[in-house]
Amino acid sequence: MKIFHNKNFVKLFYAALFSQMGTTIGNMTFAFYLLDHFSNQPSYATIAELMYSLPTILVFFLVGVVADKFDRKKVAENCDWVRAGLTIVLFGALFLNSIPIIFLILFLRSAVTKFFFPAENSLVQGILNKEQYAQAAGLNQMLFSIFMVFGVGIGAFIYKTVGIHGAVIVDFISFIISALLIKSCKIPISARLPNGQVKWKDISFKSSVTDFKDGIVYIIKNRLLASLVFGFFIFGIVNGAFAVLPMFTMKYELTLDNYEWYASLFALSLGLGLLTGSGIGTVIAAKFKPYQLMVFPIFIASLLIFFLGFTNSVTLFLAIVFIIGTCLGPINIAIGGWMPKIVHPKLMGRVSGWIDPLMMFAQSLTLGLIAILFPKVIASIDYLYYGMAVIILIVALFYALTLPKLSRAFDLKEKKIKRKQQTNPNIHII
Repeated sequence: MKIFHNKNFVKLFYAALFSQMGTTIGNMTFAFYLLDHFSNQPSYATIAELMYSLPTILVFFLVGVVADKFDRKKVAENCDWVRAGLTIVLFGALFLNSIPIIFLILFLRSAVTKFFFPAENSLVQGILNKEQYAQAAGLNQMLFSIFMVFGVGIGAFIYKTVGIHGAVIVDFISFIISALLIKSCKIPISARLPNGQVKWKDISFKSSVTDFKDGIVYIIKNRLLASLVFGFFIFGIVNGAFAVLPMFTMKYELTLDNYEWYASLFALSLGLGLLTGSGIGTVIAAKFKPYQLMVFPIFIASLLIFFLGFTNSVTLFLAIVFIIGTCLGPINIAIGGWMPKIVHPKLMGRVSGWIDPLMMFAQSLTLGLIAILFPKVIASIDYLYYGMAVIILIVALFYALTLPKLSRAFDLKEKKIKRKQQTNPNIHII
């Protein structure tokens, strides 16, 4: 593949992989740690997940602006260095065995993480051409699936062997490798600073709010983009539910003993499904419209999630999860390849800056509701699966009614602009 000839893409890709892998391993082992030490308080594991999503409330209006106004390479690299430093502090805090302090450090580390991906995603857009976007999205999804398959399993293995401290060390090493990979990239200044050089003294709270508002105005004016961004909000609900429900299902319903092992098998099944779906999606992406790779898999996934609430068999549960993962693969490829085509490079950071807050808000809302409802109000986990299935089904129907028409309208607009570009090369799709 020609995309592998781009050394910058390869380095950025693996940097994102190591960064996310370390975080995932750490997150999973902390959930195991809390469930083991506070088994009568499952809300602790949910609160730990909230520490990864709530920081968005503090930095949501800054992340996209920082990615668009400052050197994207330095922003991504420094995020890794800062998280590595906080991980050292977290390692020391574990010896104090103070849950509030641990939650605080997790909160701060997550806040820094919010700045990483908008900057890294914007860099990738700046070093590839439009024809490579879908291919890059497929490759990103496939390797993400690979790390998901092995990452959580390694996390469970580390927790069982060297405990939570070993997982924190893996976190630290992953952030260091990611930072060094980004540091070694040689990216043109036009991709790092598409809006020109900006100094800190030129940034104020008022200007940051204005830039952030520009992002939402840009999204709202582009109905196709607004529809895709709405989908991210719904996916945030799914992420929040899947962050804790499988562990609760294994610990309190299906496998009271060895729930860590079976929770790892859940991640393995989902990851293998994502890997399979990503492979299929990468092959067929050129043969189908992006919305076709979204509507049908989302509809099938909604039905399968509903069936998760019915099953009392671990084997059947894991088999259904595998198929759900297979459905998610093409969806992620479709969105990952579509977004860069419809977003102007100068605004990619601000658009990305809205996606994460929406997802994290939905994820935090879901986790908060689960912490309140289970097990005091809703004693059965099954009803949580049913509710999630209904929400996903609504999204599938919404996309089926809107995306085909919006896609055709965008294609016509793109053709008109391409014709105008023959006489005026400075015209862009905004």
